[in-house]
Amino acid sequence: MKIFLYIIGLTLISFKVYAQEIFSVDAAYKAEVKIYVVDAAYKADLLVYKVDAAYKAGENDGKWFFTDAAYKADKKIYFEDAAYKADLKIFFVDAAYKAGWEDKSKMHLLY
Repeated sequence: MKIFLYIIGLTLISFKVYAQEIFSVDAAYKAEVKIYVVDAAYKADLLVYKVDAAYKAGENDGKWFFTDAAYKADKKIYFEDAAYKADLKIFFVDAAYKAGWEDKSKMHLLY
């Protein structure tokens, strides 16, 4: 029984928990995804809620944690100044339950 529990424990430890940890870069060429922040929720592809800790970040569901270093991030993003330059349009919401995809065809951008 101890061996079985040991194997299960090792298996669980070896899996990386996938979360939306984001790093904002200072130039478009450094980014994996270019983002434009819209002024209304109905214009967005993704509704984003900023969480205050990495463990609260979601799995591609709009709950983002902004890291302080690029190597910690799952995705590097750049905030564009015009919608036509962006890959993804987002709107920041004020509650976690409001976060999520409005246009699921763009989900692949953040995997």
